[in-house]
Amino acid sequence: MIEIGKVNELTFIRKTPLGLVLGSDGHEALLPFTASVDDVELDAPVNAFVYMNSDGRLMATIKTPHACVDEFAVLEMIDQNDDGAFLDLGVEKDVFVPNREQKRPMRKGEKYVVYVYLNEHNSRLEASSRLIDHLSQDEVDFEVGDEVELYIADPGDLGYNAIVNKKFAGLLYHNELYEHLNHGDIRKGYIKKVREENKIDLSLNPIGYTHILDSKEAILAKLEENGGILDLGDKSSPTEVYKRLKISKKAFKKTIGGLYKDRLIEISDFEIKKIAKPDS
Repeated sequence: MIEIGKVNELTFIRKTPLGLVLGSDGHEALLPFTASVDDVELDAPVNAFVYMNSDGRLMATIKTPHACVDEFAVLEMIDQNDDGAFLDLGVEKDVFVPNREQKRPMRKGEKYVVYVYLNEHNSRLEASSRLIDHLSQDEVDFEVGDEVELYIADPGDLGYNAIVNKKFAGLLYHNELYEHLNHGDIRKGYIKKVREENKIDLSLNPIGYTHILDSKEAILAKLEENGGILDLGDKSSPTEVYKRLKISKKAFKKTIGGLYKDRLIEISDFEIKKIAKPDS
């Protein structure tokens, strides 16, 4: 059995003028010579991504696609016709997004978060940017603080929606962001909270005590670089703090509070100073 839109382990059956014929359980797919591996032996296994071409023939490629069927991905729009748009899947075959499956009209050269699926009527690869219809219903098994991969989607009233680990939906709150995000950005994120009905709150910053320890080291390093003075303090804006240190204002205040208690710095409204250690 060959699964269309997925990577299959196939067997090299025979060679034709067009390429290598690969098969599994009586089904065959053509691997064109332009994409073939060298020195493949008869009956040797070949891992190949399989798709259906415009003539209804199964084709294979040894290239790794950006996504397989039933996966989310960030793909670039490269062409269009009256019926929809074509996105670059990273292999010889582009993936088609019908107009009805576009949450908003797609533009050439822009990247979109989409879900790749198989058209049940013609077994062709298609994709949709209507993400909510394709989210996993599996139980979320994340722990607070877990590092995850995020596909940034459209902003809403509360924040930016994101696909978490190519499977679940999550939210980055506007009031916790200090940088601009774009649809299609791929970012590292962290699990902040898992709520009922698989709703996930996210952060771009690490969560917990380990993050504070890392932030302490980062601030002390900045002080060292700047001769013991850093022009950030209690009343510095969240945007300026994030721009300079890549941490939130809340984490910054907690961190400098700890450094102050350790008698390593002095704090003022817009400046912190490293306390020089007395010569022993």
